[in-house]
Amino acid sequence: MLIRNATLADGRQRDVRVRGETIAEVGRDLAEDDEHTIEASGKRLFPGMMDVHVHFREPGYPHKETWDTGSRAAAAGGVTAVVDQPNTDPPTVDGAAFAQKADFAADSIIDWGINGGVTADWDPDSLLAERLFALGEVFLADSTGDMGIETGLFKEALRAATDAGVTVTVHAEDADLFNEDARTRDDPDAWSAFRTAEAEAEAVERACEAAKQVDARIHIAHTSTPEGIDIAADAGMTTEVTPHHLLLSRRDLDELGTFGRMNPPLRREKRRREVYDRVADGTVDMIATDHAPHTTEEKDASIWDAPSGVPGVETVLPLLLAEARDPDTALTYERVRDLTAANPADVFDVPQKGAVEPGKDADLVLVDVTETTEIRADDLHTDCGWTPFEGFEAVFPEWTMVRGTTVYERDPDGDVFYGHEGENVRDADAEVLE
Repeated sequence: MLIRNATLADGRQRDVRVRGETIAEVGRDLAEDDEHTIEASGKRLFPGMMDVHVHFREPGYPHKETWDTGSRAAAAGGVTAVVDQPNTDPPTVDGAAFAQKADFAADSIIDWGINGGVTADWDPDSLLAERLFALGEVFLADSTGDMGIETGLFKEALRAATDAGVTVTVHAEDADLFNEDARTRDDPDAWSAFRTAEAEAEAVERACEAAKQVDARIHIAHTSTPEGIDIAADAGMTTEVTPHHLLLSRRDLDELGTFGRMNPPLRREKRRREVYDRVADGTVDMIATDHAPHTTEEKDASIWDAPSGVPGVETVLPLLLAEARDPDTALTYERVRDLTAANPADVFDVPQKGAVEPGKDADLVLVDVTETTEIRADDLHTDCGWTPFEGFEAVFPEWTMVRGTTVYERDPDGDVFYGHEGENVRDADAEVLE
């Protein structure tokens, strides 16, 4: 395939030639060969997003999402690789559970990675022998799946992962700093009042201190506070921010109700704006969705009984592109590229992905940023059937390609998905980059 006259994230207009699974050439006025040619004048070509934090719910909860439905939703949003978290049933805490989840991941039409988890009965020897993407999210407080662990076990996991050369991803909240007085309330904001901003900041600081003690490398998941981001950055650790913590705040909870409950929870608008500033200025390393679908029936409960989590894998890149096209925001297309592709590939050492460059995997997304669409749950492909971003403006892909194969095309008569076998990004052969 030859893609002609595409505008890259940095504004350069280039032709991009794809051969097999990789990008063969990027240049101006490339000579046509015997190949399919796509005219992309006026459109932008991005590297596919690597979402390093999803919960595709298999094994254990296929009524919420499956690897098939989740990967289709991801492809329709321009995500070409996802990393699944360990709090499934069974939890991914040993080699056998990893192998079981990998069998489910074979249904994915995009590339994938699997994170290992830590519980009191985890088996580090068999787990760390697998091709893990990372260890974690390691829960420092209970969340969905009740996998919260104590400090001693956390340090043990840090040492084991460091010896194995594996990055540790941390869910940082300190349950001792939760506000028990909030339990007397039943309004939608009670969850945010309960799981306080201070609980996150303190947990991030302790996690960074523990990592330094054992010379470990940690990545802080779904940071929701400017304080937590700054603590991690000052310690030389990396962070991610979710689209819901970037674009939603406690003032949205009257409308969202229990559908706005997640861990960590939404913060006050002032904190949200400060998080946005850190995403835009480069302090935050990446955007990851924490895509955590539950059915509408499950979420339609009291604030104390509803499960935590929101979907986001299909809408994240379209939302960011809509932000970047707005001249009044601080996000640029280059920053979106770095947050969604270049930085995740660099932080987690996936050299074959993350850029529109010769030798990289041909994970590509073509968009027309002049065309925006209102997000509607009825148009999305996740199995849970709802979105916290209903009515938001977004820029959806025209098509998405994974390692040289088009897996999705947007069509007014009905979106088209193509069969494709995703692979574990840790199994990929990156010799072409040398």
